[in-house]
Amino acid sequence: MKNSFYFILIVFISIHFVKAQVGIGTDTPSNSSILDVESTEEGVLLPRMTSAQRSAIPGPANGLTVFDTDLQAYYFYNENESSWESLSSARLERDNYVLIKSQEDFPDASGGAITLDSNTFYEINGPVNIDTPLNLNGAYLAGLDASEDVLIKNSGNIFEGNGGSIRNLSITGGANVFALSAGSSLLVQNTIISNMASVGTVSGIGFVFLSNVQYINNSNGVVYSDITNLLLNNQAWQAGNSGTFEKFEGDFHLIQKASGFSIADTGAVAIDVSSNPNVDEGVITGTVFSGSSVTKINKYTSTPSNTNFTKNWFVQAPGIKDENDDVATGNIYYDGDLNTGYGLTSAAVGTAFKLTGGAVTSNLLRFSSNAVNRLRYEGKEAKAFSINASLSVRGTNRQGEFYSFFIRVNGNTTLNRTNAIFYVDNITNVSSISLSGTVVLNPNDYVEIWCQKLTGTQSGNLTIFSQNLNIN
Repeated sequence: MKNSFYFILIVFISIHFVKAQVGIGTDTPSNSSILDVESTEEGVLLPRMTSAQRSAIPGPANGLTVFDTDLQAYYFYNENESSWESLSSARLERDNYVLIKSQEDFPDASGGAITLDSNTFYEINGPVNIDTPLNLNGAYLAGLDASEDVLIKNSGNIFEGNGGSIRNLSITGGANVFALSAGSSLLVQNTIISNMASVGTVSGIGFVFLSNVQYINNSNGVVYSDITNLLLNNQAWQAGNSGTFEKFEGDFHLIQKASGFSIADTGAVAIDVSSNPNVDEGVITGTVFSGSSVTKINKYTSTPSNTNFTKNWFVQAPGIKDENDDVATGNIYYDGDLNTGYGLTSAAVGTAFKLTGGAVTSNLLRFSSNAVNRLRYEGKEAKAFSINASLSVRGTNRQGEFYSFFIRVNGNTTLNRTNAIFYVDNITNVSSISLSGTVVLNPNDYVEIWCQKLTGTQSGNLTIFSQNLNIN
């Protein structure tokens, strides 16, 4: 065996001095290569060593290349920078990178938590168990595959202190995920949160963005409070979650919840706004709400019984009530004795007067009533509405005289296009009158049914048997 080795070595040296190119597996090595290796069954192995062994190489030559078994990457020595650099394109220019295979790869704990170095990329590789909370501190914590790269903690909190960035991870183990109370931003993307005591609390952060997050079998959800801009995109709350999925408290400039779904089964609540959060702009669109829970939304306590949110919200989502200015509607009507109705005495000819009956409301959404025969718009933006009213009227004196019924805005602007004429043909006849038209209302504008005597020199008496005003 030893003689064979010497023979091959002599042949190799002889070829080297006879020919500029050496071929292994080929008789025609490339003219541009000093060594041309060809094979369809085997590869080339460079020296393999740990990070410590690589760092201990004395006087490494410029371009010296080895495979680092700790980092699972090829490294070469850059003489200009006097440092080893990875051949991986993802890490070639990154010096703030840490591979995490266990808790020991994180910085040392102090003050009861592990504080990550800000603006540093920590890559979770495989399942990593921790027993100490992490302060993200503006760092990036990510895996390559959320199904394989897993952060595990069995009790307490996983993330405390400041926000940062979390991507492509699974988080599990039974602890609380978040106890965050500061920072400029929190980004959570492509993450699975499962089997946790709670998703936790996120508070006091300027910008929070959660995208493509899946929640599985968590005992309770998350409480968001005092966040400037909160964006929730493609949140998938599976049927196995319990408690309250998302609760909003305190002050927000913007809450936007788009796409995704929330399956709230018996006892679970998808959204809780019962603490009456102050939200400048709230948007819920495209999210599908389903499940057997009777109370999918814990509503604002400050809003009417048939609404869940204030006028600052735009809600258009399957499974819960749509609430936005586009679907604003209201109805007010007279609910007295149809046999007797109620009486009116007209003002002088040419003087308009408001009908004094009709105080029962129904189907109010972004409308209210603070007086009889009045619907007040309480939306956020100006909007065009269709108005319809119907009356059953009898003139009890002044046979042969004319009256006009119409809609007025704010008690002083007559919508002439809604005018309907009533003629007292016989003081025993009851006539049906219909009013219809369109109007643009600003927030707090209101509409009412009015009347005016058109002919005669004396006041007249009318009886209103039915009266209905509807706007949508």
